[in-house]
Amino acid sequence: MVSQGSPTSLLEALSSDFLACKICLEQLHTPKTLPCLHTYCQDCLAQLAQGGHVRCPECRETVPVPPTGVAAFKTNFFVNGLLDLVKARACGDLRAGKPACALCPLVGGTSAGGPATARCLDCADDLCQACADGHRCTRQTHTHRVVDLVGYRAGWYDEEARERQAAQCPQHPGEALRFLCQPCSQLLCRECRLDPHLDHPCLPLAEAVSARRPGLEQLLAGVDNNLMELETTRVVEKEALARLREQAARVGIQVEEAAEGVLRALLAQKQEVLGQLRAHVEAAEEAARERLAKLEDKEQVARAAAAFARRVLSLGREAEILSLEGAITQRLQQLQGCPWTPGPAPCLLPQLELHPGLLDKKCRLLRLSFEEQQVEDGGKDEAGTQGGPESQSQQEVAAKPEGQSGVQPLPPKEDKAQSPQEDAGPQFERGGRSNKKKKFKGRCKSISREPSPALGPNLDGSGLLPRPIFYCTFPTRMPGDKRSPRITGLCPFGPREILVADEQNRALKRFSLNGDYKGTVPVPEGCSPCSVAALQDAVAFSAGARLYLISPSGEVQWRRALSLGQASHAVTALPSRDRVAVSVAGHVEVYNMEGSLATRFIPGGKASRGQRALVFLTTSPQGNFVGSDWQQNSVVVCDGLGQVLGEYKGPGLHGCQPGSLSVDKKGYIFLTIREVNKVVILDPKGSLLGDFLTAFHGLEKPRVTTMVDGRYLVVSLSNGTIHVFRVRWPDS
Repeated sequence: MVSQGSPTSLLEALSSDFLACKICLEQLHTPKTLPCLHTYCQDCLAQLAQGGHVRCPECRETVPVPPTGVAAFKTNFFVNGLLDLVKARACGDLRAGKPACALCPLVGGTSAGGPATARCLDCADDLCQACADGHRCTRQTHTHRVVDLVGYRAGWYDEEARERQAAQCPQHPGEALRFLCQPCSQLLCRECRLDPHLDHPCLPLAEAVSARRPGLEQLLAGVDNNLMELETTRVVEKEALARLREQAARVGIQVEEAAEGVLRALLAQKQEVLGQLRAHVEAAEEAARERLAKLEDKEQVARAAAAFARRVLSLGREAEILSLEGAITQRLQQLQGCPWTPGPAPCLLPQLELHPGLLDKKCRLLRLSFEEQQVEDGGKDEAGTQGGPESQSQQEVAAKPEGQSGVQPLPPKEDKAQSPQEDAGPQFERGGRSNKKKKFKGRCKSISREPSPALGPNLDGSGLLPRPIFYCTFPTRMPGDKRSPRITGLCPFGPREILVADEQNRALKRFSLNGDYKGTVPVPEGCSPCSVAALQDAVAFSAGARLYLISPSGEVQWRRALSLGQASHAVTALPSRDRVAVSVAGHVEVYNMEGSLATRFIPGGKASRGQRALVFLTTSPQGNFVGSDWQQNSVVVCDGLGQVLGEYKGPGLHGCQPGSLSVDKKGYIFLTIREVNKVVILDPKGSLLGDFLTAFHGLEKPRVTTMVDGRYLVVSLSNGTIHVFRVRWPDS
């Protein structure tokens, strides 16, 4: 229970929780020590005993209960001595009334005794002034240390009292333990020494301690060495885990980039093939139209001549027919001699030919390799073992696309009988450009989700996008929680601290950025915090259809009723932290610290009335508002007057509703898309730049996010877990 390292002072032991039972959380009563050296109340251990065993609540070690019960466990006389000292200091309150003298009733004084002003450290009795003077003058007690009672209760004489304190025999009250029975290893008083230990060799306590202290100190030194080794190993394990996570994050980014590069190349080939297809069809259609026009002209001429000849034959007189016979005959013979149907036009039907690798299940464009970390100096590695490739346990993970060094590509199956026309098809690049033409044959494999759009022209391939660096992860469920957490709000709260709105447990929980639990900010009874924001010495949160502003101690400063037309209301603090904004039925209301409505606007002005539904809302360091509009299915950026500066509703949302929003110190927007387990980046104007986090980074149904210090992105998951990532820009 006492911290390891330097010896703990008596004052620290008395003022810490060393004397508190870890089961009942009260001061130890009849302390019993288990073999694992953890001490608890005897009654608490009796309640834990099951089946003849007790499981230590701290180290989880199972200990058999002695046949006579938990009372047979070792009595912790060390804790008893400290408890006696604490009880003596706490006995009687000098402000409420002075303690009584312990000797006055014994010498014929009043039954209650006079007011005590001194204390004998040897007798452990409170004395009045007269008894204290007499105590110093008797032969038996003139060597006793009598001190001022006020100073004693202030702790001035704790060390002296501790030195003169004697452990009391549990079998003979009033008798101090003075001997150690060597065969029985039992502490004895003078009464116990007579029977049944009369014939046993016994040593005074001072001699016994002097004889046994070196052995204990030697064992303690050995354990200290083990603790140092454990600490070193723990540090090495943490560093190895951090390296593994960092390398895994890098490889994940490489996988994303390689996959997106392949997808972009495939999409480019798709556009090229579709363009060729359109050009071929347009040329064929143009040629067909020209042929059809010629055929229609010939048909019209022939029909006109046939109609004229038929009309002359049916309606003309003999002389008329004979006069026109020559002309009609010549024209009809001319028409019969013309080719009525042109030769067969070339009809080139398009066929899709796929690369054989797309049909080969063994073909892998991406592959992982696992390599052991090499020791640089050839000496001891970081784990403390001798160097050498075989002694390394840390594995590095590397993922490379096909065609790059370190990965051997799987060759696609080739069609042995290829025609020259088949050789003209497109091909994949492997290890540089190849002049060999591969035949595409088969059908395309469907993709489960749309790839993210290509990066903006100013960032594409330039490496200017930030990279996530894993920082830590921690759960938010605390021992007092009755239900699994449902995190509906996050916000920065003080230096490197976050405030978590747990709607399910009706709590505002405080955590450090490292995951240390710092307690809660009390909320009014019956309130289930939804969205939360931290202001100057105050906390604003929405619950139901109300907006609350409370102090860090939980005192309600004001509350405001909100519209009932919205299930939840997003809350955010302005950069100055002296105002709070809340989304209400498609518009934004801004309140000052006194609870007065400072401004109210609709993104896009009155023309957008009834066309907005801002479910998530945040602000940028530049003072702009960023919201997730579920009615327009877009991310909208506007200034403090409601003028829209930018709006994104493109394919980067994957057809999903935009989720939680956070903005870093540069004004870049981090948007959560829960359905596809992603966090994407938008520029300050709302244009999509690319992916920041994906399912590979451990995102499983991300719920809400917040940005701490402008460079730590905090992401909460639906199961109550929180991930923290550092946003690393290339120029940082």
